[in-house]
Amino acid sequence: MDKSIIQLVDELPTDNITVKVLKALDYVAPGEWTNLVGFESNIRAITGETDAKVIQKISDRAVILYQDPQQGYKGAIQLYQTIDKADTAMATAALANKIGEKIGFLSFLSKVTPKADVTQSIDLVLKIAVEIIAFCKLNGIPQPNPQEFANSLTNNYQNASLIRMVALVCLDGILPLGPDFLNKIHSIISGADTSIIAQNPVFLAVNNSLPGNNPSDKLGFINQGFNSVQGWMNDLVSKTGITPQSISSNLGNFIQIADDNLDFVAAFLDQTTNYYEHTGIQTVARSLILQAYALVKEEIKQEAQKQEAQKPIKDVSSAVKSDNNQYEVSKTVEVWDDDEGDWYQGTIEKIQDDQFFIHYLGYGSSYDEWVGEDDIRTRDLRSTDDNGYAVGQKVKCWDEDQEAWYSATIQQVQGQQYFVSYAGYDSSYDEWVDNDEIR
Repeated sequence: MDKSIIQLVDELPTDNITVKVLKALDYVAPGEWTNLVGFESNIRAITGETDAKVIQKISDRAVILYQDPQQGYKGAIQLYQTIDKADTAMATAALANKIGEKIGFLSFLSKVTPKADVTQSIDLVLKIAVEIIAFCKLNGIPQPNPQEFANSLTNNYQNASLIRMVALVCLDGILPLGPDFLNKIHSIISGADTSIIAQNPVFLAVNNSLPGNNPSDKLGFINQGFNSVQGWMNDLVSKTGITPQSISSNLGNFIQIADDNLDFVAAFLDQTTNYYEHTGIQTVARSLILQAYALVKEEIKQEAQKQEAQKPIKDVSSAVKSDNNQYEVSKTVEVWDDDEGDWYQGTIEKIQDDQFFIHYLGYGSSYDEWVGEDDIRTRDLRSTDDNGYAVGQKVKCWDEDQEAWYSATIQQVQGQQYFVSYAGYDSSYDEWVDNDEIR
């Protein structure tokens, strides 16, 4: 049985050779990638949400979206996993070939294993093809589109997605094939016989996902994909100045490399890392969480609107109306909670007539709500007395007989007593109240 997206993210390693290698490549894309593991941690980091109930709703919705075949999340994960597993098998052959070249008594291996440059080139262009297909799945693009992917790679790729492409250039391009890897790959792929690629283990593993009705069509798509990103790869190398030596040097800060032959190191890393699957899971998780969060926020908004619509309409015809100009979007105000009998700080997110949509400071979005003008106030603490009150300030007064809070405005202050005028009532109800009777 396939693992859920929560299991996949929760089981990502916090520190292994893959993580060390990706950290070593931070110098190419500084601060772009952190090894974010644990599904709940991802939700908190990606959305900034802190409300446990909302986080659970996002998690539940993400599980449903991941299992939905219409969404493409699961298909993208399977592609990332497949390419890495097949790459490991291919790397074994490449590594055997390198050993054959460098150790005399194993030289026979070079006669029965593929040439490393050919296998490495096929490996790299197939990873690009898989990236294009996965990108289109995650973004709801019906058919794999290399040009649309190339545009997004240039303008929008970041986080785990970007470090994956950086690793592709460094570990599958520059390190094993040298600084001129783009020309070398172009020469090998453009001149390759279709049958050579069609028999390649990595090609066979992802064959059913590649567009085209025959190997020739599929090779055409692979070439188109590689051509679409050559410009980005060349720019990355030019802007960052990455070289085989700089890659090896930075890798050496995180892992011990026993052999200083860079093609040997590249083959070793192919065998021992699964950076495509690791970062692929993180990419899918981010995309999935953002979609789930948007859907959950919309649900919360609709529920709040539904609850507001069900509230009885207040008769405010005789109420004393305050100056609406003192309230505006993004302004911090105090909001009355009748159940708690206290004021809470919040910010005005939206205004509609005499209703204000409030986000409470320090609370998650599930607590956001519409409140009437009667239940919000502003307060200038610089002009208040020792109890925090001032003339003209809106307050709530407790009526012992009615066991209820009433809105009022302070007209006079005298020691610990306050002369108040009640909203919606004439001056015959004005009275002096004690400090402990108001909030």
